[in-house]
Amino acid sequence: MSSVIPVVLVVSSVSIAVPATTANIGPGFDCLGAALCLHNQFRFTVLTDSTEPVVLKVKGATNDKVGTGSDNLLYKSFQQVYQVIGQPCPPIQLEIAVNVPLARGLGSSATAIVGGLMGANVLAGNPLAQAQLVEQAIAIEGHPDNVVPAFLGGCRLTASGKDSDWEICDVPWHDSIVPVVAIPDFELSTAEARRVLPVEYSRADAIFNAAHLGLLLRALATGNADWLKAALSDRIHQPYRQTLIPGYRAVEQAAIAEGAYGLVISGAGPTLLALAPTEQVQAVTDGMQAAWLSEGITAKVMALPLDTQGAIAEQV
Repeated sequence: MSSVIPVVLVVSSVSIAVPATTANIGPGFDCLGAALCLHNQFRFTVLTDSTEPVVLKVKGATNDKVGTGSDNLLYKSFQQVYQVIGQPCPPIQLEIAVNVPLARGLGSSATAIVGGLMGANVLAGNPLAQAQLVEQAIAIEGHPDNVVPAFLGGCRLTASGKDSDWEICDVPWHDSIVPVVAIPDFELSTAEARRVLPVEYSRADAIFNAAHLGLLLRALATGNADWLKAALSDRIHQPYRQTLIPGYRAVEQAAIAEGAYGLVISGAGPTLLALAPTEQVQAVTDGMQAAWLSEGITAKVMALPLDTQGAIAEQV
């Protein structure tokens, strides 16, 4: 019996909104991430009379940095679904509205992966379950910390299961804890940020991070200020990546001085994430902005609530 899944073209056009994400959040390296209320928009339209396999249109502040060829990550992720279900990929027009800045540590690549997989699945009649799409996203990205919350929303901890499957845990996030992101006007590639990391770590560092990740999960759930201030410490990636981010110490000191619980690198950076109590959000925002400006760096600083819905598809 053939294992090919038949495709039913239910719609010819679909729009997908995928949230930005902040990954690691201190000690949660490569396993913890949260979705934020800032979205990339992707529209997929099947072309019936095109001789080209893909036509890409990009709008947004960084549109000149988004590839418009067949190697575009959104399109490659779109193709992946058709490869999995054993069906030919239809000619497609992809319209991309960029709101999540590229190479800033806010999961822009994850939005493309999730958007491409979900868009293809909807156009193909939803042959793959959400869990299958999440598994494909992790395989493409190489780690789960961004793509899982981008798909599902909220804050998520992801670990490999006993039988090689992924176990995804919803992490409660107390509503008194507000994420404040400071996005500088320079880029930092994930590859560069990974190159500075050690190949091996000491037992003491492994124990330190395990303890602090456990404390962070409880702090996020309860809003306990003392726990949160201690829990954001990390020995796996931040001490090494800080050297790639000019003004890091100044911004960290300003955020804490204005009442933030602490400051961490968002994903691979260079965006910095402060967690602040509601009543101190504006002071923390202003302080981080001024600190980076004093270092000669322009940054966009804003509070971004958690996105609890994840990626959303709308048939158009």
